[in-house]
Amino acid sequence: MERAEKREFVTELNEVFKASGSVVVAHYAGVTVAQMNDFRSKMRVAGGTVKVAKNRLAKIALQGTESEGMTDLFKGQTLIAYCDDPVTAPKVVMDFAKTNDKLVVLGGVMGATVLDAEGVKSLATMPSLDELRAKLVGMIQTPATRIATVVAAPATQLARVFDAYAKKDEAA
Repeated sequence: MERAEKREFVTELNEVFKASGSVVVAHYAGVTVAQMNDFRSKMRVAGGTVKVAKNRLAKIALQGTESEGMTDLFKGQTLIAYCDDPVTAPKVVMDFAKTNDKLVVLGGVMGATVLDAEGVKSLATMPSLDELRAKLVGMIQTPATRIATVVAAPATQLARVFDAYAKKDEAA
């Protein structure tokens, strides 16, 4: 890498560390190119990104961000996975790590909170932002549906009574 490319990479990583909902750091030694491409495509589909990070450049990019506490994680062959949604990147990484034992999760960060491997695993079990929104909308719609049913019930009963009287009058 030339000096200008390095500067651009550091700037880009710095923005990633500032803007991402969560960042996961993992070792990838032994992962084949095909497996890495599969992992990247799964992350892309979920809305995240996977990058192989040069440790020295990643440490420079961390300076001045609230994620600076995870500098110690950058040792050996590391990659970073990140996404705007705090739960998506950990979920995809942990799912991939279940099927591929070569990917070892070291930890990560969510905002200013530095996570160890267990913290990333816990974060991966939480529902995503879209799932939480769907649950919230469902909970909001349920009472409205019940109210509509209760309000409509007397009118329905009245209509039945009138219908019964009308049929009784026709029969007589």
